[in-house]
Amino acid sequence: MLTIFPEFFRGPFEHGVIQRARAAGLIEISVHDLRGWTHDRHRTVDDRPFGGGEGMLLKAGPIFEAVESIWPERGSKQKVVLLSAQGCRFDQSMARDFSALDELLLVCGRYEGVDERVAEHLADYEISIGDYVLSGGELAAAVVIDAVARLKEGVLGNEQSAIAESFGENGLLDCPQYTRPAEFRGWKAPEVLLGGNHEEIRKWRSDAARDKTLRLRPDLLKGSSYAKRSADESSEQE
Repeated sequence: MLTIFPEFFRGPFEHGVIQRARAAGLIEISVHDLRGWTHDRHRTVDDRPFGGGEGMLLKAGPIFEAVESIWPERGSKQKVVLLSAQGCRFDQSMARDFSALDELLLVCGRYEGVDERVAEHLADYEISIGDYVLSGGELAAAVVIDAVARLKEGVLGNEQSAIAESFGENGLLDCPQYTRPAEFRGWKAPEVLLGGNHEEIRKWRSDAARDKTLRLRPDLLKGSSYAKRSADESSEQE
């Protein structure tokens, strides 16, 4: 990570799956203070945008120097990622691609953004975690690291966990899940899940995942076999 707030990351990676993966040596996370690559007594990393406008921009110089210092030579499996509200949307497919790399260097934007020459000539990817604006890229970087790290071999323990969850191999949301007690405040868990018939459970989960995706994220179904199946069933009901 390259950031002007390195202390931000003291908390997010000291718990749960990420902490265990770091302790086991499965992943390594380093945080670099961008101000370490400035050359004035005020350690200036930002300046006013040309042409006027609100706010300040992170300067290109310190970012280029930092990346070139951290990676004097960059291999094909080392990628620079700029976190930016203007970037393409980060998703599970991108997380899988990133998990196949050796290293990521995440550049955390701040203020009104980053000099565009960083995106054009330094970053391999410019990404956003959603269609909204954050105060800086640190939160987004933490999200990306969590999503990517859990896909690295050995991190989850059970490799099937990353396959059967939302946005897995079929691209759908995960099916609804229930645990004990079987009845809570009058609401019962589906009987099929209690019956022990694995084939019926598998079918129920498949259908329930499709139905939940259709209800909450119909955009994920466009053009898929599930969408065609839903359309066919609707036609039959009419």
